[in-house]
Amino acid sequence: MAKLLLADDDIELCQLLQEYLSHEGFVISLAHDGATAAKLIQDDSFDLMVLDVMLPNMNGFDVLKEVRKESQIPILMLTARGDEIDRIVGLELGADDYIGKPCNPRELTARIRSILRRTENIYSAKNKKLESVHLGDVYINPASREALLNNEVMKLTATEFDILYLLLSHAGQLVSRDDLSEQCLGRSLEAYDRSIDMHISNLRRKLGLDSRGEERIKTVRGVGYQYVAIDS
Repeated sequence: MAKLLLADDDIELCQLLQEYLSHEGFVISLAHDGATAAKLIQDDSFDLMVLDVMLPNMNGFDVLKEVRKESQIPILMLTARGDEIDRIVGLELGADDYIGKPCNPRELTARIRSILRRTENIYSAKNKKLESVHLGDVYINPASREALLNNEVMKLTATEFDILYLLLSHAGQLVSRDDLSEQCLGRSLEAYDRSIDMHISNLRRKLGLDSRGEERIKTVRGVGYQYVAIDS
């Protein structure tokens, strides 16, 4: 069973979600302040963290920054519904996805399952057929969830890994934002949703420029993205 850390200072909400998620087959630990969440995530092996932005002692952004120094554990941010700035900042700092509060427990469960499905190291028979991709100085192996740049391991979040793999697998071709959201976030693209754009921005920063000094991922405005198919 997947182990989840739920970090939120709303104790009543945490208890309700703990009961619901436990019935869904998850093992739930709770943290009601940022410092506790940051410590627990270091001391135990969790499969995913659900992290509220507004936490005492350390806010969710500070916890996220601290966690990302050492770990690429999937993180689902809880943000105030409609607060675009919090969502953007969370994604910039390395969150895998976000969900607005108050959230429906069924929707939260669906988001959690979607992220966990993408981050499993043991693939189904279908997924084992996925092939590694080597393009220039970038190598990515979906079976081991390993990405290399110039033979150095890249520190990618689960979502960044999936986006990079999809783009590399279709190098030279346009991949729409809708397809990226469906396949890499496990959900339909929402109106004014900038999640994919922020993940692409993070990938560009981590990849750096190609051998010509140009961006490796090209934007096709209003449509999607294309990984430039040249030897770097």
